[in-house]
Amino acid sequence: LLLPLLLLVVPGGLGKPTARQERARPGAAQQQQQHHEDGPGFQYDHEAFLGKEEARSFDQLSPEESRERLGKIVDRIDENKDGYLTTEELKNWIKRVQKRYIYENVAKVWKDYDLNKDNKIAWEEYKQATYGYYL
Repeated sequence: LLLPLLLLVVPGGLGKPTARQERARPGAAQQQQQHHEDGPGFQYDHEAFLGKEEARSFDQLSPEESRERLGKIVDRIDENKDGYLTTEELKNWIKRVQKRYIYENVAKVWKDYDLNKDNKIAWEEYKQATYGYYL
């Protein structure tokens, strides 16, 4: 789902040519771009591709600003700078974004669970942080 989104935004003039770009129907990009939020996994895809915080910031942008920022991201995804995105480059990007999200999430949860701030989480701390209001 993410690759078609990239292909729709990039032909708007900012970006990288793609192998599938030439095969798109005239006007299809604009038509699909207007309705891309209709899919059931849109928010999940947005977060997987951009990261949770970045996805939130994109939600506040105008379509023009969003296209510009996405074009810059596409430049970063194109590892070999050949002007094309491969499936492997896209997979690597998503893995990198997800790994960053995991590390950030672990750091936040660690702070919440390490109640005595000794940089260790004891079973009692875990129980208190997880079930404290039930006990």
